[in-house]
Amino acid sequence: MKKYILKRILISLFTLLVITLVLFILLQLMPGSPFNDEKLTDEQRAALYAKYGLDKPLIVQFFKYVTRIFQGDFGVSYKISKNTPISTLIAQRLPVSIRIGGQAVFIGAVIGLVLGVVAAVWSHTIWDTLSTVISVLGVSIPSYVFALGLSYQLGFKMRLFPMLYSNTKVLASSVLPSIALCMFTLASIARFTRTEMIEALGSEYIQLAESKGIYGFRLIWKHALRNTLIPIITVLAPLIVDLMTGSLVVEKIFAIPGVGSLLVTAIQSNDYNVVISLSFIYSAMYIAIMLVVDLLYGVIDPRIRVSEAVHD
Repeated sequence: MKKYILKRILISLFTLLVITLVLFILLQLMPGSPFNDEKLTDEQRAALYAKYGLDKPLIVQFFKYVTRIFQGDFGVSYKISKNTPISTLIAQRLPVSIRIGGQAVFIGAVIGLVLGVVAAVWSHTIWDTLSTVISVLGVSIPSYVFALGLSYQLGFKMRLFPMLYSNTKVLASSVLPSIALCMFTLASIARFTRTEMIEALGSEYIQLAESKGIYGFRLIWKHALRNTLIPIITVLAPLIVDLMTGSLVVEKIFAIPGVGSLLVTAIQSNDYNVVISLSFIYSAMYIAIMLVVDLLYGVIDPRIRVSEAVHD
């Protein structure tokens, strides 16, 4: 197991290093300059380049960039908040996106799992049809449409929840964006759970378990559901990163001060340093989630660890 974990960690670190190189190259290829102000003279512009180390050879810039970024130093903002460390900007906004995204993941995963199990156990019934309808709607309708509808009905007309995010009413104002964001996850998990559960319930090992007198809740949750978790986790993993790093449109609708809205502002103002830093964080979070998923594979299905050992 230790060798399995170590191998996955090394692969993840190498992948993150390659992504860092690609981000650095893209930063160099981006058109224009962070100092495009026409009021700046050539001497002033040269002084700014020297101040931020942009006058150094590319290879020197890259090694400094890698050293800083792996230490959590993403440099400073050139436009949004001049000379403010980007780590400060992200530290103010990332927890908000993670909290709302985490709530959306939890709600979507739990309800989706229950809907999928219910649809599989009572397939070809009204419950199966209802679950299918919810899944189709959740996949087909964009999250910002749900956000607008929830904001109008529950926020404006019924006044049950705040229409805009408020730091003084964190829990209440995060309900609507969390529900809007969770719908796609809920629908995807329900759909995959139903498919995998129907296949599992018709398999030989379930028939063997039933012949041993195992029925009901124990049969479903201990035997059938466990064998469907790997494809479900595979589907859920990238959705977790998408939700926890913020939805651009949903954050705008509810005025959420998260990293999604920060990314939009950075792109609009050509603050390339912020854009690249957020891209690195997105990549790091995605790799971390996939690493956890890889390790969960080995825990859920020991045959994977055995297969790895044989190939090694």
